Amino acid sequence: MEGHLFTNWAQTFSCRPERYFEPSNTEEIRNILKSASEKQKRVKIVGNGHSPSDIACTNDYMISLKNLNKVRKVDAEKCLVRVEAGILLSDLNEKVLPKHGLAMSVLGAIGDVTLGGVISTGTHGTGAEFGSLSSYVREVELITANGKLLQLSREKDEKTFLAAVLGLGSLGVITCVTLQCERAFNLKDTTIPFPLDEVLDNLDFHLMSAEHFRFIWFPHTDGVIAQYWKRTQDLPTKKPLHHRLLDWILAAIIGHHLLEALYWVSTFFTFIVPWINSFYYKFIYFWPQTRVDISYKVFNFDCLFKQYVTEWAFPRSRVAPVLRQLRSWLKANPDCRVHFPIEVRFVKKDDIYLSPAEGRDTCYINIIMYRPYGKFVPYSKYWRAFDSIALDNEGRPHWAKAHRVTAKQFAVMYPKWSEFHAIREQLDPDGLFLNAYLERILNDRPLDLY
Repeated sequence: MEGHLFTNWAQTFSCRPERYFEPSNTEEIRNILKSASEKQKRVKIVGNGHSPSDIACTNDYMISLKNLNKVRKVDAEKCLVRVEAGILLSDLNEKVLPKHGLAMSVLGAIGDVTLGGVISTGTHGTGAEFGSLSSYVREVELITANGKLLQLSREKDEKTFLAAVLGLGSLGVITCVTLQCERAFNLKDTTIPFPLDEVLDNLDFHLMSAEHFRFIWFPHTDGVIAQYWKRTQDLPTKKPLHHRLLDWILAAIIGHHLLEALYWVSTFFTFIVPWINSFYYKFIYFWPQTRVDISYKVFNFDCLFKQYVTEWAFPRSRVAPVLRQLRSWLKANPDCRVHFPIEVRFVKKDDIYLSPAEGRDTCYINIIMYRPYGKFVPYSKYWRAFDSIALDNEGRPHWAKAHRVTAKQFAVMYPKWSEFHAIREQLDPDGLFLNAYLERILNDRPLDLY
């Protein structure tokens, strides 16, 4: 297809690839790669367009795997599922896994994303003993630049597997994934407000109080909402109609539409942003709450409206210093009024070459600036300040989110950087799968994003 316009969900990055494809099988993918190679075009694989960066953009050939979404095999006894990489996590969690009494052990915020996309970018949830989604992959099927089909696992070419399972789409086309799941479970979600310093001073206690813990800081206040998610045998909470109606009003009317309207007004009167944040913390989110639901319904949550996003991964010991430095910076720069939430999550260390959690138990800190009704909101000063704090605290940027880090910096951040490069150059010597984003991070071609 020609003339296709690709735009990411946040409408912050877009491109017009010369050709756009939606193949249905591996043979069609091979033919596309062969054509691209002959015409000296590059190829970019796209998931469902949720990455808030230019990672999926290209002016050459773009391949969507939306039609490679089938279930290949389910081993309910071993809790293993083999599915094509274009399957949406929402379909996997709502339609496929429940039929077999299975569930994914951990999830990120969004369900409307492809499995191939989330593992390729290191998408994560939260939990001190739970890794990123890439760490639950047991095997991948990869088509290389020359059309060769590789079956990779820790037992079959471990080094290439550890590069490909989080390879940013730079090693080839992941067409199929074998995923380790577990028996289906419910989660008890307990939400409690705290002062920020109380959580930071007693972080280990909070972190170990539940299998999955995260907290949200409301900047320009000292308020935090802590969430504890525990596995439970209890059934999902059933609320009477009037409670469900009240929840809908709070979430949809006040929590979404009123917030968007207020942040839109704040683009003209920025001094009201701290008031907005304080109002929502004290009157909407401050009250302790408890509910039980199916695991994926607790793991996933509404990201509301369009937004700019960046996120960095830190050694777990750096949580308090980073947030206190960011708080101090905000106080010292009163002209910079920033939106809530600042979200903090935790991930277990792994050995995947380009995983932000490689070699260290990790904390992710995510900051946003909303774009109410699509309106531009200045964010570069805030982003650059956070970048500076992150680089001073051993930070590694989330691959799918906007950042300005280049190859020289990544070579210092990642012990296996040179090993990854060697494998990539072996599998794709002519750079068939590169785009501007990958050129920036792999070959040090800077681009001033903000």
